[in-house]
Amino acid sequence: MSAQTDLVILGGGLAGGLAALAVAAQRPEWRVCVVEAGERCGGNHVWSWFDSDIAQDARWLVDPLVVKHWDGHGVRFAGHERQLPMGYNSTNGERLDAVLEERLPKGAVLRGSPALEVSATHVTLADGWRLEAGAVLDARGAPGFAGLRGGWQKFVGQVWHTGPHGFEKPIIMDATVEQRDGYRFIYVLPFSAETLFVEDTYYSAHAGLDRDVLAGRIADYVAGLGLKQARIIHEEQGVLPVVAGGEIETFLAATRIPGVGRIGTRAGLFHPLTSYSLPCAVEAALAVAGAPGLSALDGLCESRARAHWRDGAFLRLLARMMFGAGEPARWHRVFERFYRLNEGLIARFYAGRLTMPDKLRLVSGRPPVPLGRALATLMGGGNSLAGLDHPGNVGHDSPQPSIGSITMSPSAGPGASGVLPS
Repeated sequence: MSAQTDLVILGGGLAGGLAALAVAAQRPEWRVCVVEAGERCGGNHVWSWFDSDIAQDARWLVDPLVVKHWDGHGVRFAGHERQLPMGYNSTNGERLDAVLEERLPKGAVLRGSPALEVSATHVTLADGWRLEAGAVLDARGAPGFAGLRGGWQKFVGQVWHTGPHGFEKPIIMDATVEQRDGYRFIYVLPFSAETLFVEDTYYSAHAGLDRDVLAGRIADYVAGLGLKQARIIHEEQGVLPVVAGGEIETFLAATRIPGVGRIGTRAGLFHPLTSYSLPCAVEAALAVAGAPGLSALDGLCESRARAHWRDGAFLRLLARMMFGAGEPARWHRVFERFYRLNEGLIARFYAGRLTMPDKLRLVSGRPPVPLGRALATLMGGGNSLAGLDHPGNVGHDSPQPSIGSITMSPSAGPGASGVLPS
């Protein structure tokens, strides 16, 4: 069995789904086909983003996905609490799947059969179908992070039916909880007056995730809110990379298929410190739709991957200072300091658009890590950084915010801000 199309997109997660929607809207002359190995595009994920993450002229792409919008959010630390008037949005896999079904031609989304053979001109599926194509884009997430070094952001997130809970706006970070194994916080989204998404998230130097421990912490947190009749109606989990250094060429070589373009996590298109991928996914989707032709997609994707790596040098430096020079028991102080900074800087950090004054502000003042260790880390010493070639739950073209924003599912909760401000 065979079929002819113009563009095959492998993977119906966030990166692949947004690319398909952008192509459908802006290049209707291209016949597009999305191949999703699972039974539903988007999987079992919740994704979130700030209004400021997406340029005004690009919001048309994500607006149809929004299942809930809030006009602000809060953060909580032992010595500091703050409300920020930054708009916040969430979507989920079910909504992404529905929008793809609604906006793509009938039969353009193939679910439930993974690709067994992939080349620049065809894809063969497990069910026997062979798709002949003018171009192929690989958005299947990263099977690992060969060549990269750093640490991990790990989480378990659950949607609870709670009855009336009293929350009106999200809590992006509630770090008043006990700190364990690095920096830990709870992330809370009130999806309705009787429904809460609660996620236990922490930054750690190792990739191990004990689901039962985190689920128990969530249950304790919900019980502490006085919501004793609550019950779980959804769960997800993830282990996401926090990139502090490494070799981009080694990473890209690990999944290279000649002539096949890559987007999403497989191309390294995520925030080094938060694993947050949604802004990158939007930009990549619009670039794909704006390409001069199908033959240009592979080169365009490679160029974007390398440019993103170069642009992330300062953020990797911050991650290196945290994992290479910082003490895990004190990481929460880094984040508390960060949330005392200017609202505009906070927004630009999450969007990955820091200005030079922002960068100077983040590294000025009293060092958030011991000065001796900081200098040693800058000179190539300090604590050794773990390799990130770990195949856990890393298909995050999927974010954070995770705040990602990376398989938030690389996730979704908030990929928190791993900054090292003064």
